[in-house]
Amino acid sequence: MTRPIATTLNAKYIHTNLALRLLKSYCEPEQRVMIKEYTIKDPDMNIVSDLYNEQPDVIGFSCYIWNIEKTLAVVSMLKKVLPDTVLILGGPEVSFDADYWMKKHPQVDMIIRGEGEIPFKEVLQEIDHGTADFSRIGGVSYRINNQIRHNPETGNMDIATIPSPYRFEEDLPDLNKRIVYFETSRGCPFRCQFCLSSIEQGVRYFNIDQVKEDLLYLIDHGAKLIKFIDRTFNINREYALEMFAFLIDNHQGCQFQFEITADIMRPEVLSYLNENAPPGIFRFEIGVQSTNDATNLQVDRRQNFNKLSRTVRMIKEGGRIDQHLDLIAGLPEEDYSSFKKTFNDVFELEPEELQLGFLKMLRGTAMRRRADEFSYTYMDHAPYEILSNQDLSFDDVIKIKQVEDILEKYWNKKQLTHTVNYLVKHVFPTPFDFFQKFGDHWEAKGYSKIGHQFEDLFTRLSSFLHEENLPAYEKEIVHSLMKIDYLFHYKQKPPKVWWNNHIADQDAAAYCEHLINHLPDSAPELPRQPRHLLKNGIFIQIPFSWEHYRISQTFINQNQLIYLYYDKQGPKLIPSGAYQFANQTID
Repeated sequence: MTRPIATTLNAKYIHTNLALRLLKSYCEPEQRVMIKEYTIKDPDMNIVSDLYNEQPDVIGFSCYIWNIEKTLAVVSMLKKVLPDTVLILGGPEVSFDADYWMKKHPQVDMIIRGEGEIPFKEVLQEIDHGTADFSRIGGVSYRINNQIRHNPETGNMDIATIPSPYRFEEDLPDLNKRIVYFETSRGCPFRCQFCLSSIEQGVRYFNIDQVKEDLLYLIDHGAKLIKFIDRTFNINREYALEMFAFLIDNHQGCQFQFEITADIMRPEVLSYLNENAPPGIFRFEIGVQSTNDATNLQVDRRQNFNKLSRTVRMIKEGGRIDQHLDLIAGLPEEDYSSFKKTFNDVFELEPEELQLGFLKMLRGTAMRRRADEFSYTYMDHAPYEILSNQDLSFDDVIKIKQVEDILEKYWNKKQLTHTVNYLVKHVFPTPFDFFQKFGDHWEAKGYSKIGHQFEDLFTRLSSFLHEENLPAYEKEIVHSLMKIDYLFHYKQKPPKVWWNNHIADQDAAAYCEHLINHLPDSAPELPRQPRHLLKNGIFIQIPFSWEHYRISQTFINQNQLIYLYYDKQGPKLIPSGAYQFANQTID
């Protein structure tokens, strides 16, 4: 009996690979496939040793841009220690240039192109029967008599014939610790030329009753995060609405993430979600990529940004669903100035997360085939990221990389939300200007070469803003918001702060007395002794009304004393009304 292993190198331990489970479920019970998952951080020798110890007859590797280089290193070692084991590659990274991979890497015995369930099972059957005649198996590239042969693919399979890949007992112990990837459909109706999903024609759906049963099984067995890998979850409005309603009724605290196309989302669906979705269980990923019409036309992308914006704003107003919006720098006819506009257009929508990525010339995509048309230069190795094109110089790419770095540190990690919101709306001409100027400063100071601690985010921003020579009142507001963001980061009172926080004894007594006498009705129960207040919290002074800012995001001049109190649930901000500060301040 053949001893096959399906394996991959995930980007992180918390990730799981659905492709391996699909192969296993389709092959069983005739073939018992063992799943082995590693990460790209695991030492090569550890991976090879672990696979060697199983003494498999066949090892199939699931290959992607993030793991291909390390996978090939592992395969090279395995062929030396397991020379008779059939080593098979599959997945999107090797499906479109099989001849290239087979010629460059003689240790690879076979590549399965496209959907792998049927060919992988048929390959195992041939090996198990001792015939090893692969000539009739569609979609495989293999070696015979020192020649490479490429069998034509046979078209899309009937996905209804795939047994559930979500019910393996070995997955149950870690369901609540890892991300479950789930598909309800395959294919994409759109033809975006930079995306591999554009290659497959049509959309195929799994049986909705089976989908619901599998989801209930995962939820009942402790799954905490399920990511749907459907390329456009909401392409079928009725299907999507039925699934949303089902998950709302059965979520049990599990969270669900979807890729949606925002400009085709109907208002009635959004209204339903805003009225019925419990806060925090849904997260939408929305690929905007570019707001430049000429760019979208070049890559065959149909997008109505006005309708997309309406959807994003309706979701945000509902306050129940987090949104992750994507941009791609380096698309055709998108120069630095145009990308700045794209960035500002999308940032204005205030998504919870904005991912700025760079065009990758993926194997198999029309964009890679058209590279010369737009004078693209790009990395020869995965991830094939662009270096320049006729519209964007390498200098421009470097500058946008700096924007990406600051965006990730200061917006997406949600550590300085109040501060950045103020800076991009009130201090700098546009959001892009803030991220670019701070990125320039960060690079000029060499910060990217020395790393940072959490506290450094504040001291370095303070240093940058000092060079910007802000008006005194703006500087007070910014530093006050920075202090609030810093203090809210901690679940317990921080042992130190990044600003001078010495409080004279007489001032401390006055602050405590004022706070006790001006507690709002909604304030939690606090210890009344000054020493307890100082032990369990921290005072700061701000030059504006916190209550007014919290409600309206606008500022009213008012010296106010606020107090952050830390209990078992974390920090609670307690404003204590207007206060007349002495010449000696807290800060």
